[in-house]
Amino acid sequence: MGKIKAAIIGSGNIGTDLMYKLERSHLLELTAMIGIDEESEGLKRAKQKGYQVFSNGIDSMIENPTVADIVFDATSAKAHIRHAKVLKQLGIMAIDLTPAARGPFFCPAVHTNLSSMKLDNVNMITCGGQATIPIVHAINQVADVAYGEIVATISSMSAGPGTRANIDEFTITTRRGIEEVGGADQGKALIILNPADPPILMRDTVYCEVKNMNEPLIREAIEAVVEKVKQYVPGYRLKQEPLFDGNRVTVFIEVEGAGDYFPAYAGNLDIMTAAALRVGEDFARLMLNEQAINPSR
Repeated sequence: MGKIKAAIIGSGNIGTDLMYKLERSHLLELTAMIGIDEESEGLKRAKQKGYQVFSNGIDSMIENPTVADIVFDATSAKAHIRHAKVLKQLGIMAIDLTPAARGPFFCPAVHTNLSSMKLDNVNMITCGGQATIPIVHAINQVADVAYGEIVATISSMSAGPGTRANIDEFTITTRRGIEEVGGADQGKALIILNPADPPILMRDTVYCEVKNMNEPLIREAIEAVVEKVKQYVPGYRLKQEPLFDGNRVTVFIEVEGAGDYFPAYAGNLDIMTAAALRVGEDFARLMLNEQAINPSR
């Protein structure tokens, strides 16, 4: 079986970490890294590895539309608004790692059946969303979540310019994800950049008010979804046992990164790139199956 060609737009922390993950993929072939600063660390590393590099941003895709079938956008929410339009016109699928939310939200621990989906843009929500929405969804499946609130705490050292520029979009998009993917009737999201040195691991608190409290079922659902997430983010784990108080459930998550580019404390970076890779591979599998059925396409 062949591979689907993929490119990364955005040569910052997230894009560079994703590069290391993509080069291990059996379904995606990384062809190019695209940025706007030819002196960026990401473009330098991509060039050293032999990938095509471009420093003229999305214009490089307009000039070289056959370089990729899937583009991972690791820039900013504002930039992706334009990128989404260009990529759609070119017929190239976009996997959006910004909170722009131009396409439907995706979380690989929740969206496990893509066989009937024909999409040109999917949104990976946020790092906090990828860490917490699977928990909200699991609880909602067995207990009906009326209100879901998450607090994502990350090391300030792991937050690059793109992450900092997207703080407002983070809260809006993550809240929508809690409701639209997690299933909560109402959601709320907060993010904290912790300046501690040495840097802390990513930690997330999930607080849910439920309509149908059932502790054994909720515990079972939480443990099952943690195992699902660990399949693509091995450093994802419960920090302690869930707490139950009346109709309230509180879950504490810790995410240790794989250390592909940034150190292990950057679990926020790692969970985004690992989730994006998993979704990209799922869609690549669909594309390869389509090619096998219709080889002329």
